[in-house]
Amino acid sequence: MKKILALTFILAFSYAWECYATPSTQIWIPSTDIQKFATVHLNIDSYVRLRNEPNGTRKAPLFLIGPTVGILPWEKLQAEVGFDVMYQGDANLDKYPIYFNAKVATPEDSMFTWSPAVAIGGYNFGVKSGVTTQDIGYALAARTFPIIGRLTGGYFYGNKNVLVDENGDRANHGPMASWDRTMKEINEKLWLCVDYQGSRSNLGAVNFGFSWTFAPNVSTILGYDLYLNRNIAGRDTATVQVDINF
Repeated sequence: MKKILALTFILAFSYAWECYATPSTQIWIPSTDIQKFATVHLNIDSYVRLRNEPNGTRKAPLFLIGPTVGILPWEKLQAEVGFDVMYQGDANLDKYPIYFNAKVATPEDSMFTWSPAVAIGGYNFGVKSGVTTQDIGYALAARTFPIIGRLTGGYFYGNKNVLVDENGDRANHGPMASWDRTMKEINEKLWLCVDYQGSRSNLGAVNFGFSWTFAPNVSTILGYDLYLNRNIAGRDTATVQVDINF
């Protein structure tokens, strides 16, 4: 794990001069943010178990890395596509580590004054049918309010044969919500977030953390993930996420 963290920070600082960044996720759920046209975004995320499971074993950490690219040049309608290479410490899943994602969004105030940002997209489109094909589609709306910050709400729906609970029953849909805010009163580089995804599958979680912007194109999130169904998702995790734009 120390080697993984060292690698993420080396990558982050070695490219700190290149360009500038906008995140397209919160801590756990997607956001209504989107990569600007021709911007290549690289995310490097790790999730580490802090405690053993009740049977004394400890689940392997999850590590993923992948690019996302902005593909539309318009201001009021934007889109991004990308993929992740994800390793979860599961021999069956890790044979097929590629997952694709895409999103279309419109920013706040683009439709009318005080209109929310709206995003429609999908992620975790795997390549092995019935194993990695979570095939999650979602819709989100978000609005930034003075003092309060940004509030986001939406819903997701995924593959009923893959997103299941510990009994094998479908757990493939649920709400998404988040609050996030740049803490300008303290430092413009500091960002706080709490997000939530409902489901009895391994996606269900409450997550909270903070981000620090080291350079205009580089930020790092430190967070904690509380899973709603530990019987299938396992013990809670700590997460380190590095976001870089080129």
